[in-house]
Amino acid sequence: MSKNVIGIDLGGTTTKIAFLSKDGTFLDKWKIDTNDSEHGSHIVPNIIKSISVHMNDANYTKNDFIGIGMGTPGTVDYKAGTVTGAYNLNWRSPQPVREQIENALGLPFTMDNDANVASLGEYWQGAGSKDSDIIFVTLGTGVGGGVIANGHLVRGVNGAAGEIGHITVKPGGYMCTCGKRGCLEQYASATGVVHVARDMSVKFTGTSRLKELEDANEEVTSKIVFYLADNGDILANQVVDKVCSYLGLALADVGNTFNPDNIIIGGGVSNAGNTLLQPTTRYFQQNAFKPVQDSTRIKLAQLGNDAGAMGAGSLAFRAFDKQNNK
Repeated sequence: MSKNVIGIDLGGTTTKIAFLSKDGTFLDKWKIDTNDSEHGSHIVPNIIKSISVHMNDANYTKNDFIGIGMGTPGTVDYKAGTVTGAYNLNWRSPQPVREQIENALGLPFTMDNDANVASLGEYWQGAGSKDSDIIFVTLGTGVGGGVIANGHLVRGVNGAAGEIGHITVKPGGYMCTCGKRGCLEQYASATGVVHVARDMSVKFTGTSRLKELEDANEEVTSKIVFYLADNGDILANQVVDKVCSYLGLALADVGNTFNPDNIIIGGGVSNAGNTLLQPTTRYFQQNAFKPVQDSTRIKLAQLGNDAGAMGAGSLAFRAFDKQNNK
């Protein structure tokens, strides 16, 4: 039997799909728009259609694959194969994703939270490929995370393990969409960086291009903040330092709990590279337990936008192995 799988990285704007071999090689990969109209009812049918077309064009049949894996936003019922609360997909009620895909394509299907799946990608073929224990944190519009301990994805009792974005880093701080205050997500996500920059600019009295942009109500993004910090802007550097102090603190808490080989930072904000990594590592070292300081390292992710599809493929292989090793 062939050992290929199909990996799906479902996002609010685009859906990335890939055919992967057992050694993690992309045999084919592409993306389609995520159509969330009419309560997201077109999303799964569009995925099924796209996979069917690509299989046909490449002369594949379902016998060339052993399963399909998917990473998705929202709350995943891993056992039932449903997703709920994926608001950026317009999915408010439970969606029977597994049932739809298995019935249409005739292949075993498994899925998990998108951050968990991306962590599997980095663990399998990325920055954690030589490790047994990693923490993955993704800094994007929000902050997500995944925990892999002794090679196993940690899901928790109801799938909420790895929610690093909701570690409280500032009691009584910014209100989070989760309903509590001071979550890391409100400080270290792309939107969080912008929020911190706006508030800090109000009290800043020196010369700063970032200050000028804020005062003129120009659009400020996290990318702009890090770019200005790289180019010596005083306020931008203060903002980056503040953001990294919160991130380093949260990662130290996670490090003290799990003592992983590596904590891997991915997502769009991680494109800031060493401008993000160096101060975050410094604050991690300040707050971590001494044995953790000595053994756990902070690293940048390596797979970029491929992490989700790669991890989804890994999820499918893991599900197949589990089913056949009972």
